[in-house]
Amino acid sequence: MPAILLIEDHQIIRENTAQLLELAGYAVQAAENGELGVQLALATRPDLVICDIMMPVLDGYGVLQIFNQHPQLTGVPFIFLTAKTEQADRRRGMALGADDYLTKPFEKADLLSAVSGRLSRFQHLKPAYEATPDGLHHFLDDAQKTSDLASLSLDRKVHLIRKKQDIYLEGDEATRLYFVQSGRVKTIKTTDGGKELLVGLHGPGDFFGYLPLLENTPHRDSAVAVDEAELLYIPKDDFTELLLRNPAVGQQFVRLLAGQVSGQAEQLLALAYNSIRRRVADTLVQLHGQAGGTPEATIQLTRDDMAAMIGTAPESLSRTLNEFKSSGLIELTPNTIRVLEPEKLRRAHW
Repeated sequence: MPAILLIEDHQIIRENTAQLLELAGYAVQAAENGELGVQLALATRPDLVICDIMMPVLDGYGVLQIFNQHPQLTGVPFIFLTAKTEQADRRRGMALGADDYLTKPFEKADLLSAVSGRLSRFQHLKPAYEATPDGLHHFLDDAQKTSDLASLSLDRKVHLIRKKQDIYLEGDEATRLYFVQSGRVKTIKTTDGGKELLVGLHGPGDFFGYLPLLENTPHRDSAVAVDEAELLYIPKDDFTELLLRNPAVGQQFVRLLAGQVSGQAEQLLALAYNSIRRRVADTLVQLHGQAGGTPEATIQLTRDDMAAMIGTAPESLSRTLNEFKSSGLIELTPNTIRVLEPEKLRRAHW
């Protein structure tokens, strides 16, 4: 049963509206002013809020601002209920993120239609979406319905990127978010001495290029295709509108990104505390999985790129690889590596 928080200072309107909503099958909590309404919402997060604007103690605009800023309340659908009809008040409410606006006196059917419409839109979003091309499309389709973004101009065309082709360069303006459908992309930074440092290796299911969009800055690294890759583009305006127009959509997108951010954090810990042999072994297992994880899978990555990824010198990497080869754990050719014993590499304590 959906839970609705009704915030209305007029007692008769509050009681009649609460009764109507309860008869329609909703669980209703009622508050006589904005401050009490916020307290009730913090105690039990509602599925939707119906809030008057002109109230004592804390008006409706103040309530909505608190909902937008509080992590426990952000994303709750919000309907303003007011006797004021000035267009400026309507624009202010919508600018703050209100989802709908009903003017008193209202018809019962209008109220119930607004409530069911808002709840059904937010039910489009699933608890989680997979970081796959299909998962991305489903998320964006649902986000369009939820956010009422009829003009969402997502470019879902697959862009084929050649091996070693630059995707963007350090200092370029950030214009889009990238999603890897196939292939691999490396992100690199160049030191003052001209040395390239590999800061990320992105395979199928990964997003990249989103930090400068969030920070509104130029790219701080460069992106290059390691091998032939297929990318999907999300234009900057659509990305920011998805995140900012609707907090619930933003939360879901953050969940899509959270997995790879967690993986990057673990990689940083490994660089700080693990031995070179352990880091090489873990990286080989990771790359083996990205290559398909089968006995025939081969890792195609230059020794310089792998050394930068592990955080060691190419000479140290070559010595460690030769030791693993002598132990029968891997097979080396001039351009590829084949992992023969992934479980032994994963479980070994170096």
